[in-house]
Amino acid sequence: MDSIPVNWEALDSLIIDFVKSENLIEDSVSPPTSPSTSTSTSTSSSTSSSSSSSYQSRLLIRQIRRSVEYGDIDAAIDLLRVHAPFVLDDHRLLFCLQKQRFIELLRKRTAEDRESAINCLRESLAPCALDAYPEAYEEFKHILLALVYDEEDKNSPVVNEWSPRRRIDIAGLLSSVLRAHLGAYDPLFAMSLRYLISIHKLFCFRQGVPSPISDLTQRLLLEDRDPPATPLESSYEAPPFDEVDIQALAHAVELTRQGAIDSLRFAKGDLYQAFQNELCRIRLDDPMFDELVHEYCVYRGFVNFSVVDSPGMQLSINDDQSESGHLSKNCSTEVGHGNTQLSGSGTSATQVIMEGSLESNTNLASIQSTDAEERYPSETSHGDCSTSGTPQFEKVLQKNKCLRGGETNKRKRWRGRHENAEFMSGPTSERSREDLNASTTVLKDLQVSPKSCFLNMMKNREDKHELVLGLKELASRGMAEEVVEEINEMDSNFFLQNPALLFQLKQVEFLKLVGSGDHTQALKVACSFLGPLASSHPDLLKPLKETLLALLKPNEEAFNEGLPLCALANTLQDSAKRYSFIKGLW
Repeated sequence: MDSIPVNWEALDSLIIDFVKSENLIEDSVSPPTSPSTSTSTSTSSSTSSSSSSSYQSRLLIRQIRRSVEYGDIDAAIDLLRVHAPFVLDDHRLLFCLQKQRFIELLRKRTAEDRESAINCLRESLAPCALDAYPEAYEEFKHILLALVYDEEDKNSPVVNEWSPRRRIDIAGLLSSVLRAHLGAYDPLFAMSLRYLISIHKLFCFRQGVPSPISDLTQRLLLEDRDPPATPLESSYEAPPFDEVDIQALAHAVELTRQGAIDSLRFAKGDLYQAFQNELCRIRLDDPMFDELVHEYCVYRGFVNFSVVDSPGMQLSINDDQSESGHLSKNCSTEVGHGNTQLSGSGTSATQVIMEGSLESNTNLASIQSTDAEERYPSETSHGDCSTSGTPQFEKVLQKNKCLRGGETNKRKRWRGRHENAEFMSGPTSERSREDLNASTTVLKDLQVSPKSCFLNMMKNREDKHELVLGLKELASRGMAEEVVEEINEMDSNFFLQNPALLFQLKQVEFLKLVGSGDHTQALKVACSFLGPLASSHPDLLKPLKETLLALLKPNEEAFNEGLPLCALANTLQDSAKRYSFIKGLW
């Protein structure tokens, strides 16, 4: 699996779109725009407004689902009446909700709630049963048995009506209907992941081979799907659909032929919408999914390293912020951004990370700011809790430690999922407030003991992470010589295990020297490193020949037409995470 190449830029784009769409990070204020960018700004504003509307709709759906799953049917109906009255206009759904409301009132087992349940029968359930659908009145008479048979009676004729599973099914059905009507589909990354995991599991099943990622997929993708939204009876008179569309939908999301037809009917023949509806019926474990996304954002340097206690609560593991107000003159650095200014600047990984780890990509740079959230599995500490590593590692870290406080201000804060107070109601909101108070107490306990083993352990991980991001940034700027020096200083065996990576770095160094006109020094690099590496690894001989052709090109073209630095930086980061000087980070 590790040998499969990754298109990091495409994956970064999907992840960034997801965290912004789900409002998992705090966006900074947009900079003022010039008249020349007014058109693009208007388009961006329109897209942002649409994304915000979809996010609010997803929040509403989430809260209605939660209310129904907790048995608070009144709260769900109130939310529907205010935000989505069209759902209550469908008497089939209204009847379903009123039946569950009747059951939930009886479940409370108080005289007052029993009286309320009888009033529900008279005023709401009976009128709905008359015109919901042909079988509704029979179902109405059947549910009256719940007045006689208690919830604990597992042999009663209404055991299914008493089952908590009914709550989940109704919540899922409402989610399917609301999602389609409000256009509140999940971001592209979430839908793509559902689809890819589904076809991966199906492939492994049909081939009779075990999945190498079964542990992850089984926890991430829930077995149960939301019930499908069923079309109104008038939709059954829809014209026949193209058999190609029916089969394509059925195979893509594992539906029966009739299921695919019903899905197309509900989507009024729109194959793409039907596909989206079916993908979003597949449920993800949201907390775990967010955890994986957050870990990726930390790994790529979009958000800062921190300790997480609960959603929305994070404890930064940074150096004392007061240090940033007393910077020594010796800590100042000047790093050029042009190709000719980079060479020989003496900039280290820990210096360059201060200037933003994604400077070469403006779309990705917008993701950086302060404190992030991360969940880490508990680790047992043995012996000394000190964060000190090898002298070589500490030497690199200390080069510009005084600047570390300023780095946290360049990454965005990971906020996690926060439910909109506008939609919060009933016991759910009370429970959330209690959880938040408990989280705050635990966080304060952590803050009063900053020298604890746990914080020291996390600080060590943060140092290693910042170092890797610094090395990645150096590579993305073409500062190959500095990268090689710093890695060798920390782990002299690293490049013995990664000869191709060393070759690529030395390629960059060679091309830079050729680009600056220093052919003598360039040939020294080729003779000292590129030639011996190609001799030991014949697969590098062809790239060596192509590299030497740069000597025939004009100086200014040699470096610009070399290796893509972004890809090299990503390869370096991916390789570095497996070796000793950052052992235990990922």
